Amino acid sequence: MSNSSSVNEFLLLAFADTRELQLLHFVLFLGIYLAALLGNGLIITAIACDHRLHTPMYFFLFNLSFLDLGSISSTVPKSMANSLWDTRAISYLGCAAQVFLVVFFLGGEYSVLTVMAYDRYVAICKPLHYGTIMGSRACAKMAAAAWASGFLNALLHTANTFSIPLCQGNTVDQFFCEIPQILKLSCSNSYLREVGLLVVSASLMFGCFVFIVLSYVQIFSAVLRIPSEQGRHKAFSMCLPHLAVVSLFLSTVMFAYLKPPSISSPALDLVVTVLYSVVPPTVNPLIYSMRNKELKDALRK
Repeated sequence: MSNSSSVNEFLLLAFADTRELQLLHFVLFLGIYLAALLGNGLIITAIACDHRLHTPMYFFLFNLSFLDLGSISSTVPKSMANSLWDTRAISYLGCAAQVFLVVFFLGGEYSVLTVMAYDRYVAICKPLHYGTIMGSRACAKMAAAAWASGFLNALLHTANTFSIPLCQGNTVDQFFCEIPQILKLSCSNSYLREVGLLVVSASLMFGCFVFIVLSYVQIFSAVLRIPSEQGRHKAFSMCLPHLAVVSLFLSTVMFAYLKPPSISSPALDLVVTVLYSVVPPTVNPLIYSMRNKELKDALRK
Protein backbone atom coordinates (compact mmCIF):
# COMPACT_ATOMS: atom_id res chain seq x y z
CA MET A 1 0.00 0.00 0.00
CA SER A 2 1.64 3.21 -1.10
CA ASN A 3 -0.69 5.57 0.71
CA SER A 4 -3.80 5.79 2.83
CA SER A 5 -6.11 6.09 -0.20
CA SER A 6 -5.38 2.45 -1.07
CA VAL A 7 -6.79 1.32 2.29
CA ASN A 8 -10.51 0.63 1.85
CA GLU A 9 -11.12 -0.74 5.32
CA PHE A 10 -9.44 -1.44 8.64
CA LEU A 11 -9.55 -4.58 10.78
CA LEU A 12 -10.29 -3.92 14.44
CA LEU A 13 -9.07 -6.01 17.36
CA ALA A 14 -11.53 -8.76 18.26
CA PHE A 15 -12.41 -9.41 21.89
CA ALA A 16 -12.68 -13.16 21.30
CA ASP A 17 -12.08 -15.82 18.68
CA THR A 18 -14.76 -18.36 19.62
CA ARG A 19 -18.42 -17.77 18.81
CA GLU A 20 -19.53 -18.25 22.42
CA LEU A 21 -17.15 -15.60 23.74
CA GLN A 22 -18.12 -13.21 20.93
CA LEU A 23 -21.76 -13.50 21.95
CA LEU A 24 -20.78 -13.05 25.61
CA HIS A 25 -18.93 -9.87 24.67
CA PHE A 26 -22.00 -8.69 22.77
CA VAL A 27 -24.29 -9.29 25.76
CA LEU A 28 -21.90 -7.60 28.22
CA PHE A 29 -21.43 -4.53 26.04
CA LEU A 30 -25.17 -4.40 25.37
CA GLY A 31 -25.84 -4.31 29.12
CA ILE A 32 -23.21 -1.61 29.68
CA TYR A 33 -24.49 0.45 26.75
CA LEU A 34 -28.12 0.25 27.88
CA ALA A 35 -27.06 1.24 31.42
CA ALA A 36 -25.22 4.28 30.03
CA LEU A 37 -28.20 5.25 27.85
CA LEU A 38 -30.60 4.88 30.77
CA GLY A 39 -28.47 6.72 33.32
CA ASN A 40 -27.50 9.65 31.13
CA GLY A 41 -30.94 9.78 29.53
CA LEU A 42 -32.62 10.04 32.94
CA ILE A 43 -30.29 12.85 34.00
CA ILE A 44 -30.90 14.77 30.76
CA THR A 45 -34.69 14.33 31.12
CA ALA A 46 -34.73 15.26 34.81
CA ILE A 47 -32.71 18.44 34.28
CA ALA A 48 -34.74 19.46 31.23
CA CYS A 49 -38.13 18.90 32.92
CA ASP A 50 -37.51 20.14 36.48
CA HIS A 51 -37.24 23.94 36.68
CA ARG A 52 -35.50 23.66 40.08
CA LEU A 53 -32.53 22.12 38.27
CA HIS A 54 -32.16 25.02 35.84
CA THR A 55 -28.97 26.25 37.52
CA PRO A 56 -25.39 26.51 36.17
CA MET A 57 -24.23 23.31 37.92
CA TYR A 58 -27.01 21.22 36.39
CA PHE A 59 -26.72 22.98 33.03
CA PHE A 60 -23.12 21.78 32.76
CA LEU A 61 -24.11 18.32 34.01
CA PHE A 62 -26.74 18.30 31.24
CA ASN A 63 -23.97 18.94 28.70
CA LEU A 64 -21.71 16.34 30.30
CA SER A 65 -24.42 13.68 30.01
CA PHE A 66 -24.88 14.44 26.31
CA LEU A 67 -21.13 14.15 25.76
CA ASP A 68 -21.04 10.86 27.69
CA LEU A 69 -23.81 9.48 25.48
CA GLY A 70 -21.95 10.56 22.37
CA SER A 71 -18.66 9.14 23.63
CA ILE A 72 -19.93 5.64 24.37
CA SER A 73 -22.12 5.60 21.24
CA SER A 74 -19.05 6.26 19.08
CA THR A 75 -17.34 2.99 19.99
CA VAL A 76 -19.56 0.40 21.69
CA PRO A 77 -22.32 -0.16 19.06
CA LYS A 78 -19.77 -0.91 16.30
CA SER A 79 -17.87 -3.29 18.58
CA MET A 80 -21.14 -5.03 19.47
CA ALA A 81 -22.13 -5.34 15.80
CA ASN A 82 -18.73 -6.82 14.89
CA SER A 83 -19.04 -9.46 17.62
CA LEU A 84 -22.63 -10.27 16.67
CA TRP A 85 -21.87 -10.65 12.96
CA ASP A 86 -18.43 -12.26 13.50
CA THR A 87 -16.43 -9.62 11.63
CA ARG A 88 -13.59 -7.22 12.39
CA ALA A 89 -13.98 -4.82 9.49
CA ILE A 90 -14.70 -1.09 9.58
CA SER A 91 -14.69 1.03 6.43
CA TYR A 92 -12.08 3.74 5.86
CA LEU A 93 -14.70 6.49 6.18
CA GLY A 94 -16.23 4.73 9.18
CA CYS A 95 -12.84 4.67 10.88
CA ALA A 96 -12.28 8.37 10.15
CA ALA A 97 -15.75 9.18 11.51
CA GLN A 98 -15.05 7.13 14.64
CA VAL A 99 -11.74 8.92 15.28
CA PHE A 100 -13.45 12.29 14.84
CA LEU A 101 -16.35 11.45 17.16
CA VAL A 102 -14.19 9.89 19.89
CA VAL A 103 -11.79 12.87 19.98
CA PHE A 104 -14.71 15.32 19.75
CA PHE A 105 -16.72 13.87 22.62
CA LEU A 106 -13.77 13.10 24.91
CA GLY A 107 -12.23 16.52 24.27
CA GLY A 108 -15.58 18.23 24.86
CA GLU A 109 -16.09 16.23 28.06
CA TYR A 110 -12.72 17.29 29.44
CA SER A 111 -13.46 20.93 28.60
CA VAL A 112 -16.87 20.74 30.32
CA LEU A 113 -15.26 19.15 33.40
CA THR A 114 -12.80 22.05 33.49
CA VAL A 115 -15.64 24.58 33.27
CA MET A 116 -17.49 22.70 36.05
CA ALA A 117 -14.43 23.09 38.28
CA TYR A 118 -14.58 26.84 37.70
CA ASP A 119 -18.31 26.81 38.50
CA ARG A 120 -17.65 25.05 41.82
CA TYR A 121 -14.82 27.51 42.57
CA VAL A 122 -17.07 30.54 42.03
CA ALA A 123 -19.95 28.96 44.01
CA ILE A 124 -17.82 28.29 47.08
CA CYS A 125 -15.09 30.94 46.98
CA LYS A 126 -17.13 33.84 45.59
CA PRO A 127 -20.74 33.06 46.55
CA LEU A 128 -21.86 36.72 46.62
CA HIS A 129 -20.80 37.18 42.99
CA TYR A 130 -21.99 33.78 41.76
CA GLY A 131 -25.18 35.05 40.11
CA THR A 132 -23.26 37.78 38.28
CA ILE A 133 -20.31 35.69 37.14
CA MET A 134 -22.27 32.55 36.25
CA GLY A 135 -25.22 34.18 34.49
CA SER A 136 -27.17 32.30 31.83
CA ARG A 137 -25.34 34.02 28.97
CA ALA A 138 -21.91 33.32 30.51
CA CYS A 139 -22.82 29.65 31.04
CA ALA A 140 -24.03 29.32 27.46
CA LYS A 141 -20.76 30.83 26.17
CA MET A 142 -18.67 28.47 28.33
CA ALA A 143 -20.62 25.42 27.17
CA ALA A 144 -20.37 26.54 23.52
CA ALA A 145 -16.62 27.06 23.93
CA ALA A 146 -16.27 23.55 25.38
CA TRP A 147 -18.15 21.96 22.46
CA ALA A 148 -16.28 24.14 19.93
CA SER A 149 -12.88 23.23 21.37
CA GLY A 150 -13.75 19.54 21.12
CA PHE A 151 -14.91 19.99 17.52
CA LEU A 152 -11.79 21.93 16.46
CA ASN A 153 -9.49 19.45 18.20
CA ALA A 154 -11.24 16.50 16.54
CA LEU A 155 -11.18 18.16 13.11
CA LEU A 156 -7.43 18.88 13.29
CA HIS A 157 -6.48 15.41 14.54
CA THR A 158 -8.74 13.53 12.11
CA ALA A 159 -7.63 15.53 9.05
CA ASN A 160 -3.98 15.19 10.07
CA THR A 161 -4.12 11.48 10.90
CA PHE A 162 -5.87 10.44 7.70
CA SER A 163 -3.60 12.53 5.48
CA ILE A 164 -0.64 10.39 6.57
CA PRO A 165 0.41 7.62 4.11
CA LEU A 166 -0.19 4.13 5.47
CA CYS A 167 2.01 1.21 4.43
CA GLN A 168 2.03 -1.15 7.42
CA GLY A 169 -1.18 -3.01 6.66
CA ASN A 170 -4.68 -2.23 7.88
CA THR A 171 -4.92 -4.04 11.24
CA VAL A 172 -5.73 -1.73 14.17
CA ASP A 173 -4.73 -3.23 17.52
CA GLN A 174 -7.73 -1.81 19.36
CA PHE A 175 -11.49 -2.41 19.44
CA PHE A 176 -12.13 1.00 17.85
CA CYS A 177 -10.14 3.33 15.61
CA GLU A 178 -7.65 5.07 17.88
CA ILE A 179 -5.08 7.60 16.66
CA PRO A 180 -1.95 6.00 18.22
CA GLN A 181 -2.87 2.63 16.70
CA ILE A 182 -3.43 4.16 13.24
CA LEU A 183 -0.09 5.99 13.46
CA LYS A 184 1.58 2.59 13.88
CA LEU A 185 0.45 1.83 10.31
CA SER A 186 2.13 4.93 8.86
CA CYS A 187 5.19 5.00 6.64
CA SER A 188 8.64 5.97 8.00
CA ASN A 189 8.58 9.35 9.80
CA SER A 190 5.39 10.68 8.22
CA TYR A 191 3.58 10.37 11.56
CA LEU A 192 5.76 12.98 13.32
CA ARG A 193 3.43 15.84 12.32
CA GLU A 194 0.51 14.20 14.12
CA VAL A 195 2.74 13.39 17.10
CA GLY A 196 3.57 17.10 17.30
CA LEU A 197 -0.13 17.95 17.27
CA LEU A 198 -0.75 15.35 20.00
CA VAL A 199 1.96 17.00 22.12
CA VAL A 200 0.24 20.39 21.71
CA SER A 201 -3.11 18.86 22.73
CA ALA A 202 -1.49 17.13 25.70
CA SER A 203 0.01 20.47 26.79
CA LEU A 204 -3.43 22.10 26.66
CA MET A 205 -4.89 19.18 28.63
CA PHE A 206 -2.15 19.61 31.22
CA GLY A 207 -3.03 23.30 31.46
CA CYS A 208 -6.66 22.36 32.17
CA PHE A 209 -5.47 19.82 34.74
CA VAL A 210 -3.42 22.48 36.55
CA PHE A 211 -6.45 24.81 36.48
CA ILE A 212 -8.66 22.10 38.03
CA VAL A 213 -6.08 21.32 40.73
CA LEU A 214 -5.61 25.00 41.63
CA SER A 215 -9.38 25.49 41.72
CA TYR A 216 -9.78 22.63 44.19
CA VAL A 217 -6.89 23.82 46.36
CA GLN A 218 -8.73 27.12 46.80
CA ILE A 219 -12.11 25.36 47.18
CA PHE A 220 -10.89 23.09 49.99
CA SER A 221 -9.13 26.00 51.68
CA ALA A 222 -12.42 27.93 51.66
CA VAL A 223 -14.47 24.91 52.80
CA LEU A 224 -12.20 24.25 55.79
CA ARG A 225 -12.73 27.85 56.93
CA ILE A 226 -16.53 27.39 57.07
CA PRO A 227 -17.40 27.42 60.79
CA SER A 228 -20.44 25.10 60.78
CA GLU A 229 -20.15 21.38 60.16
CA GLN A 230 -23.39 21.43 58.15
CA GLY A 231 -21.99 24.12 55.87
CA ARG A 232 -18.79 22.13 55.28
CA HIS A 233 -20.80 18.98 54.57
CA LYS A 234 -22.97 20.81 52.02
CA ALA A 235 -19.93 22.32 50.30
CA PHE A 236 -18.16 18.96 50.10
CA SER A 237 -21.30 17.27 48.74
CA MET A 238 -21.36 19.85 45.93
CA CYS A 239 -17.74 19.17 44.94
CA LEU A 240 -17.03 15.49 45.59
CA PRO A 241 -19.10 14.05 42.68
CA HIS A 242 -17.32 16.34 40.20
CA LEU A 243 -13.94 15.52 41.74
CA ALA A 244 -14.70 11.79 41.53
CA VAL A 245 -15.69 12.07 37.84
CA VAL A 246 -12.57 14.10 37.00
CA SER A 247 -10.35 11.63 38.86
CA LEU A 248 -11.92 8.64 37.08
CA PHE A 249 -11.60 10.29 33.66
CA LEU A 250 -8.00 11.48 34.09
CA SER A 251 -6.65 8.39 35.86
CA THR A 252 -7.91 5.99 33.17
CA VAL A 253 -6.76 8.21 30.27
CA MET A 254 -3.34 8.87 31.82
CA PHE A 255 -2.77 5.18 32.55
CA ALA A 256 -3.81 4.29 29.00
CA TYR A 257 -1.32 6.67 27.36
CA LEU A 258 1.45 7.08 29.95
CA LYS A 259 1.93 3.53 31.20
CA PRO A 260 5.49 2.14 30.79
CA PRO A 261 6.05 0.23 27.53
CA SER A 262 7.51 -2.63 29.59
CA ILE A 263 4.07 -3.52 31.00
CA SER A 264 2.21 -2.96 27.75
CA SER A 265 0.49 -5.88 26.03
CA PRO A 266 -2.47 -6.19 23.63
CA ALA A 267 -4.70 -7.63 26.37
CA LEU A 268 -3.77 -4.91 28.90
CA ASP A 269 -4.14 -2.17 26.28
CA LEU A 270 -7.60 -3.49 25.47
CA VAL A 271 -8.69 -3.54 29.14
CA VAL A 272 -7.32 -0.04 29.81
CA THR A 273 -9.02 1.36 26.72
CA VAL A 274 -12.35 -0.09 27.88
CA LEU A 275 -11.75 1.57 31.26
CA TYR A 276 -11.36 5.07 29.83
CA SER A 277 -13.80 4.87 26.92
CA VAL A 278 -16.66 2.77 28.35
CA VAL A 279 -16.60 2.92 32.16
CA PRO A 280 -16.78 6.73 32.78
CA PRO A 281 -19.89 7.36 30.62
CA THR A 282 -21.61 4.45 32.39
CA VAL A 283 -20.78 5.29 36.01
CA ASN A 284 -20.87 9.12 35.82
CA PRO A 285 -24.69 9.22 36.26
CA LEU A 286 -24.37 7.00 39.35
CA ILE A 287 -21.66 9.22 40.85
CA TYR A 288 -23.68 12.40 40.33
CA SER A 289 -27.00 11.03 41.53
CA MET A 290 -25.74 8.98 44.48
CA ARG A 291 -25.59 11.81 47.04
CA ASN A 292 -27.60 14.48 45.23
CA LYS A 293 -31.03 14.90 46.85
CA GLU A 294 -32.32 17.40 44.25
CA LEU A 295 -31.43 15.09 41.38
CA LYS A 296 -32.88 12.06 43.16
CA ASP A 297 -36.16 13.90 43.74
CA ALA A 298 -36.33 14.96 40.10
CA LEU A 299 -35.64 11.39 38.93
CA ARG A 300 -38.40 10.03 41.18
CA LYS A 301 -40.85 12.44 39.58
